[in-house]
Amino acid sequence: MQRPLADYRCLVFDCDGVVLDSNAVKTEAFRQVALPFGEAAAQAFVDYHQANGGISRYRKFEYFLQQILQVDDMQDHLPVLLDQYASAVRQGLLACAVAPGLQQLRELLPQSRWMIVSGGDEAELHDVFATRGLDVLFDGGIFGSPTPKDSILAREQASGNLQGPALFLGDSRFDHQCAEAAGLDFVFLQGWSEFHDAPSYFADKAVAQYSDIQALLEAERAQ
Repeated sequence: MQRPLADYRCLVFDCDGVVLDSNAVKTEAFRQVALPFGEAAAQAFVDYHQANGGISRYRKFEYFLQQILQVDDMQDHLPVLLDQYASAVRQGLLACAVAPGLQQLRELLPQSRWMIVSGGDEAELHDVFATRGLDVLFDGGIFGSPTPKDSILAREQASGNLQGPALFLGDSRFDHQCAEAAGLDFVFLQGWSEFHDAPSYFADKAVAQYSDIQALLEAERAQ
């Protein structure tokens, strides 16, 4: 269960659907990159992407090539698709909305350590967050793929950068699974999530749920 936010030494944020309203941006980018291979392949890829939120683009495109297209020469296609996807998604990341209440939450919790742990490309995250002036909020670091989220959490815990008690704010099944495996508390933010099975998945789990960071902040202030 979630404890008072001031009790946490560290807050871990997913990016897409939590800090940025970028899930739809990425879904459309995946669709556009896959469309040259046919409508059916593109839809199958989008379905897989939405069912596996939080997993890196590298693993998703590997699945697309191996399982949907069943190509023999995956390494010939993968770098091209990754480049096309990165080009398609960057402008959307620079233009999409930032979570309301993010700055106010940082002001409320000046002593906590904040970090991004995302399925998004790490270099892309650094570029976007610096351009948008958000990097200064995350003194614990901004981390992403190709290193998987669970490996990032384990690495940062081992280094002492991520110390408990800690809270993970996410919007996907994989976010929750990673938080649970790492021994972190978890809050599910549903407002921008594309995790369609969330109601059934969380039905038997003691997980706090809010629409967004602003709603989490308001609930904290009301206590």
